[in-house]
Amino acid sequence: MPIDPGFILPLLPHKPGVYQFLDSSGTIIYIGKAIDLRKRVSSYFSKNQSGKTSVMLKKAVQLRHIVTDNESDALLLENNLVKKHQPRYNILLKDDKTYPWICIKKEPFLRVFSTRNTIRDGSVYFGPYTSGLMVKTLLELIRQLYRLRTCSLNLTKSNIESGKFKVCLEYHLGN
Repeated sequence: MPIDPGFILPLLPHKPGVYQFLDSSGTIIYIGKAIDLRKRVSSYFSKNQSGKTSVMLKKAVQLRHIVTDNESDALLLENNLVKKHQPRYNILLKDDKTYPWICIKKEPFLRVFSTRNTIRDGSVYFGPYTSGLMVKTLLELIRQLYRLRTCSLNLTKSNIESGKFKVCLEYHLGN
């Protein structure tokens, strides 16, 4: 039995969060985020829907929602849930989009940079961030406060001792 908007919509809060449409087998077929859950979900039941949305709504028999503190939390939760469940109708987020992190690379000379991939190599990661501008601003602040290198040269002990690398320009400038 399809979702009854007259029943489900009054139950949704006017708060940010993530919503999930499920099919008759309990499989999540679509995950979305909203600044206002009630307004966003109600938009699915308007007359003008795309073909994909109409088909998805015909298959949906249940709606679940998760309230978040803010839009950024909803965005991150949606992204993580889409990657975990890979719903059929989430074509837009299946591109494996990731959010930026700040990485402090654990190397002989610490290095700080932005990355979209986290790997378990002993580095310390902060994030994820929903704003690339925020990451850039934080990196500038970190570099002003701490004298961490920004180059990506392979500064292993053997490379340094062999004289493979010269001192970088930032070092000469006192940065």
